[in-house]
Amino acid sequence: MHSTKTLHFDLVAAAHAEMLAEGFQPDFPAGTDTELAAIKAHPELPAAPGAQDLRKLLWSSIDNDTSKDLDQIEWAEQLPDGRIRVLIGVADVDVRVPKGTLLDQHAQSETTSVYTGVKVFPMLPADLSEGITSLNENEDRVADVVEFMVDPTGCVSGGTVYRALVRNRAQLAYNSVGAWLEGRSPAPAKVAANADLAAQLKLQDKAAQVLVGCRFQHGALDLETIETQPLMSADDQAVGITSLEKNRATSLIEEFMVAANGTVARIFEAAGIPSIWRIVRTPKRWDRMVEVASGLGTKLPEQPDSKALNDFLLAQKQKDPDHFPDLSLTVVKLMGPGEYVLVKPNEPSPGHFGLAVRDYLHSTAPNRRFPDIITQRIMKAHLAKADQPYSEGDLSAMAQHCTQMEDAARKVERSMQKRIAAVVLHPRIGQSFPAIVTGVSQSGTFVRVLNPHVEGMLVNAGKPGSKFDVGDKLTVKLVNTDPQKGFIDFAV
Repeated sequence: MHSTKTLHFDLVAAAHAEMLAEGFQPDFPAGTDTELAAIKAHPELPAAPGAQDLRKLLWSSIDNDTSKDLDQIEWAEQLPDGRIRVLIGVADVDVRVPKGTLLDQHAQSETTSVYTGVKVFPMLPADLSEGITSLNENEDRVADVVEFMVDPTGCVSGGTVYRALVRNRAQLAYNSVGAWLEGRSPAPAKVAANADLAAQLKLQDKAAQVLVGCRFQHGALDLETIETQPLMSADDQAVGITSLEKNRATSLIEEFMVAANGTVARIFEAAGIPSIWRIVRTPKRWDRMVEVASGLGTKLPEQPDSKALNDFLLAQKQKDPDHFPDLSLTVVKLMGPGEYVLVKPNEPSPGHFGLAVRDYLHSTAPNRRFPDIITQRIMKAHLAKADQPYSEGDLSAMAQHCTQMEDAARKVERSMQKRIAAVVLHPRIGQSFPAIVTGVSQSGTFVRVLNPHVEGMLVNAGKPGSKFDVGDKLTVKLVNTDPQKGFIDFAV
C-alpha cells in the first residue's frame, strides 16, 4: 500500500542540530559582531600597496544560480603565438579578516562553509562572504590574480601571482552559460547584449577544452556524478529534488581552478615554501574497480593506473551514457575522500589520483574554505618577502583539522540530503525504484535510487543469499522514511 501523506518537518532546525552534533559552531561567537561592525564601517577599498589596477578588464564570474559567495572571476586573452593568457582573480579575504582576529579564529575552527540544501552555514558572516569580500557584480575589490598561459596542446606555463584591483563586469550562472556554449539555448541576456563578453567566454571555453583534453591524456578521470538540491515551497517545505549536472560552463571553471591551484602549488614548491596541499591517494579498493570493469567487459591492470581507468570510463560513457553517472558514483566511492596534508620543501606530494596532477592545493575559494585563506596568507607573505605566517607544525595541525571538519561537513550534508529526501519521498512509500549499491560496511548496505537521486539503507540485505558490493544494480522498494533520524529504508 502506498502512502500519500505529506510530512511537515522543520528542516532548518534539523540542519542546525546536525551542525552542532558534528562539532560545528553554527552561530558566530561573542565579539565577532563587533569586528564585523568595524569592517562594515569602512566599505571602501582597503589599502593594497603595489596592486595593479585591472578594473578595466572584462572580468566575469560563473557559479551556481543561487551562489552569493563569489570567490573568483576570470579573464582571457588570445596571444599572437597561439597561446591563451588566463587570469583568475581570487577574492582577498585576508585583507578584511586578518590572522588572529575572532572572525579568523572562528573560520579556522569551522574550516568550511556547509551547504545543507535548506540553509547555508557560512564559515564567515554572510555580510562578508556574500558582501564585502565577495567579488560581486559592479563592485571594486582587492584580489590576488593567478596568471598562466595555456598552449594549443593544453600545457600550462608561465605561472605568476600578484595583487590587483578588479571589478566583476558580469555575474553569470552555470546552467544558462553551459546551455549556450553547448548550443542548446540562446545566450543569457547579459551575454547576448555584449558581443565582447560573448567572445571572451568563447575564448575561455576554448582554453578550458584543451586543458581538460591534456589532463585526460595524463589520466584525469572523466567522472559525471550528479549533485542534487531540494525544490522548496513558499512555506520552506521540501516538495521535490532536482539534479545538478555538469556542462561546458562547469567544466570551464573546474579546469581554470585546477590550473590556478596547480600554478600556486608550483610557485610554493619552487620557492621552497611549506604549504597545505590537497591530495587523493591511490585507491585502496583498486581490486574492486578491476572487478567492476571486468563485469562490463574491460580488463584493467592489476596495479592502480588512472590512465587505464579513464580510458575505460570514456568507453563506457560512449557505450552507455544513461548509466554513466552510476559508474562514476561507484568509482568515486571506491577512490575514497581527499585530504589535506603538509607538503614540505623538496618533499614529493602523493598527488591527486582523480585529477591526474601531482601539484595541487586549494587557493581559489577563500570565502568558503579556510585552507584557501591559509594559502592566500602564505602567498602574500612570499610576494612581500615577509616572514611566513605559519610554522610547519601549525600547517600540519591545521591540515589534519581541515580534513576532519571537511569529513564532518560531508556527514552534515549527506544527513540533510537524507532528511530532505525522507520528506519528499514519504508520499511514495510502497513504490519500487532502480538503484545502485554505494556502500557496504558493518553498519549495513547502502543504495542510491536513480530517480530521484537519493541514498538509503537496504534493510533486508543480511538475509541468506543476499550478498552485495559497491556497484551492484538492483530494484528496491521504499518501505519507510524517518526525517527526524534521516532514515530512508528500502527492501530488495
